[in-house]
Amino acid sequence: MSVTERVPVAPQANFLGSGPYPEHRWRVVLWSVLAGFALTVIWSAPFVDSVIGDSVANTLLGHNAKETPIGGVLAGTLFAFVSGLAGTFTACNIAAFGAVAPLVGGETTGRPKFVDTLKPLGWIATGMLTVSVVYGVIVALVGTRMPQFSTASSPSGLTPRNIQSMIVYGVIGIVFIVLGLASVGIVRNPIAGLTRRFPHAPLVLMGALIGGFLIGRPFPLFRMMFRSAAESHNVFYGAAAFALQSVGNIVVMALLFLLLTHGTGGRLQRWMLAKPTRIAVVTGAALLVAGTFTLLYWDLRVLGRTGVIWYPTVKW
Repeated sequence: MSVTERVPVAPQANFLGSGPYPEHRWRVVLWSVLAGFALTVIWSAPFVDSVIGDSVANTLLGHNAKETPIGGVLAGTLFAFVSGLAGTFTACNIAAFGAVAPLVGGETTGRPKFVDTLKPLGWIATGMLTVSVVYGVIVALVGTRMPQFSTASSPSGLTPRNIQSMIVYGVIGIVFIVLGLASVGIVRNPIAGLTRRFPHAPLVLMGALIGGFLIGRPFPLFRMMFRSAAESHNVFYGAAAFALQSVGNIVVMALLFLLLTHGTGGRLQRWMLAKPTRIAVVTGAALLVAGTFTLLYWDLRVLGRTGVIWYPTVKW
C-alpha cells in the first residue's frame, strides 16, 4: 500500500472507551498515576513561572512584563497572547499537553494532509474559546469583585483565590482521569450517547477543559491581564483578551501535534494503528498523567504548601 493512500479508520476509534482495550489496562493506570504523582513532587513553580514564563514574556514584549503597567486595550490584547504563550509550561496549563495523544491517535490517513490536521485543532479551539470568551465577558461585567482578586486568608492560610483554583483544577483533573480510564476501558464512556450524535464532542470537551484553566489560574502574568480586563468593564476587551490568552496557551501544543503528525510523514500514525490497543494505551496514559498531576498538584500539594497536610516535594 502506498504511504499516500488513505487508510479508512474510524476517527477517534480508541478515544473515550470505544475499544479495543489493552490486556493489562490496570498496569497502564498504575504507571500513569505514579508518573503524574512524581511530576507533582519534582515540579518547581518558581523555575517554571519566573525563569521560563517571565523570560519569555519579557523577551517578546521587550520590557519587564511584571513591572510595566498594561497601557490600554491594544496593549492588553497583545499582553494577553504573550502571557498565554509564556504560561505554556506552568502548572496551570501543562495538562493541555494531554490532548496531544488523542489528537495524534485520531488521525485517519496514511500520510495526513495538512488541512485534515487543522480540523481537530479547530474543534478543540471551539470548546476552548467558548469557555474563555464567556468567562472574559463575566470578568468584565463583574469586575474586581471576582474571588480571584481576594487576598483575605482563612486560619489555614487559604485565600479565596486558592480555594477557587483548588475547586476548578480539582474538577478538571477528575474529568481528565475519568476520560483516561474510559480510554483504556476501565469505566464506560460518560459521553457515549453525545459522541454518537456529535463525533467531535470529545475534542470539544477537551477544548472546554483547556479553556477552563483560566477560571482558576493563579499565574501572576495572567492576574495582570485579568485585572486589566476587570477594571475596564469592556466586555469586548474581556472576551478578546481571554480568548487570546487561551490561544497563546495552546500554540506550543498545536505545533507539537503538527510536528508529530507531519514531521514523521505519517509514520507515527501508522505505528499507533499497527496494534489495535496502542491508541488506547497512549491516549489513556496521557490523560491519566495529566489528570493525576492536575488533581494532586492543585489540591493536595496546595494543602501541603499551606501546612494543612504533609505532601512530599523536591526543592530546587
